[in-house]
Amino acid sequence: MRTKDVIIALDFPSKAETLAFLDRFPAGEKPFVKIGMELFYAEGPDMVREIKARGHKIFLDLKLHDIPNTVKRAMASLSRLDVDLVNLHAAGGSEMMRAALEGLTRPDGTRPLLIAVTQLTSTNAETLKNELLIPVPMEETVLSYAKNAAGSGLDGIVCSPLEAAKVKEVCGEDFLTVTPGIRFADSAAGDQKRIMTPEKAGKSGCDLIVVGRPITQAEDPVAAYRRTVREFIG
Repeated sequence: MRTKDVIIALDFPSKAETLAFLDRFPAGEKPFVKIGMELFYAEGPDMVREIKARGHKIFLDLKLHDIPNTVKRAMASLSRLDVDLVNLHAAGGSEMMRAALEGLTRPDGTRPLLIAVTQLTSTNAETLKNELLIPVPMEETVLSYAKNAAGSGLDGIVCSPLEAAKVKEVCGEDFLTVTPGIRFADSAAGDQKRIMTPEKAGKSGCDLIVVGRPITQAEDPVAAYRRTVREFIG
């Protein structure tokens, strides 16, 4: 996995739409993709296997969050899908994260990378304080979750691009920062609240950026993907 990369969020409701989208790319161009809950729940593990067989790296974005034993067993099942990156919610606590890591590790010692979601990019400071009842600022919350994830042996976190640089300072340059909330300067924000352009994200400590609608809903998705790569990586 290269240090910096763009991950396309395959937020489609069906196998047919997903494969039609991927077929728009030339045969030798295999972007890193994210399979989230919508597609996974609609099509199941076979969708993951088919996209992997096509040669794509896969971020399986299911955000596990349950008691430690349940997450451990679920991760053991996911480890057999040969994906490259999986995640869980850091809010589940250190015991859950350690159990997940144990379940994800195969008998031969190999495993996908494991990252923890800190706070969703659709969550703003007002929601954090008034609904989630977390009184400390967003950055402090994210950094606390990141330190818990690092202490539990995880490879990185999901955070907004606004917190990525600080996470690197606290957890080290090798600690992976995966950041959604990426929008072109001329794109609509949608339901994302803590956002940044690909160019700024590339200069702000982001390792992997996750981009959905600005690419998948573009008139020319391939051109939009290449623009994202060009602006982010340079």
